Amino acid sequence: MTKRALKRQLREGAFDAEQFEDSKIRRLPIERGWSPLGPGEEGRDQGYLKTIKAKSPGQEELIAAIDAKNLVLALGPAGTGKTYLAIAKAVEALEAGRVGRIVLSRPAVEAGESIGFLPGEMEDKLAPYLRPLYDALSDRLSMKRVRALMAEGAIEIAPVGFMRGRTLNNAFVVIDEAQNCTYVQLKMLLTRLGWHSTMVVTGDPAQSDLLPELSGLGPVAEKLDTVPNIAVVRLKDRDIVRHPLVAEMLGVL
Repeated sequence: MTKRALKRQLREGAFDAEQFEDSKIRRLPIERGWSPLGPGEEGRDQGYLKTIKAKSPGQEELIAAIDAKNLVLALGPAGTGKTYLAIAKAVEALEAGRVGRIVLSRPAVEAGESIGFLPGEMEDKLAPYLRPLYDALSDRLSMKRVRALMAEGAIEIAPVGFMRGRTLNNAFVVIDEAQNCTYVQLKMLLTRLGWHSTMVVTGDPAQSDLLPELSGLGPVAEKLDTVPNIAVVRLKDRDIVRHPLVAEMLGVL
């Protein structure tokens, strides 16, 4: 048998053990579906869950507040980990079975660009505004796991405008970029809280894309600060965990 014919037989599946001098050579039985993974591990997904550790006193206070309260407002400058910690705790609660789903929402507010001129349908137009939430989720879970949970309805990402009229029971709700919500919008969002649910509202009142008199996060936080069962956590510049230049820039801008 020529070398080329032997290669063709091996490639196409024809195998004759007698053509080899060593009688111990055997072909792997393909019909058994052999896999290098152990029994029951077929199709396993790489996990990205990591232990959450506070990197500043403010983050430690925020984590403790989320564990203790059903409604938490996290206010602070960019880079303090508000959104990341909120989504990390949401994933932790979902994986532990304490909630049945995660609902993430943020306002689709234009920051110099017009959403109407973005290509595609409504979902395509909203995708760039919701991208930060996908990034935070993919850092806690693999993208395969995120897609599976979204297909099951265990993770839902929606703009603020689609939240009216809903009651969110047995859910972990994260409202991101709340400084771009009006007072009326925030009142509507906060009253979506249902039974056995936790809601975390994050934002920076000093970084709003709305006019100062339209942003409702500051006034809402001041009023809710007096409610004992609601936690309002105010992060400072010392809690910034991004590049050190971020804190220096925010100190002069």
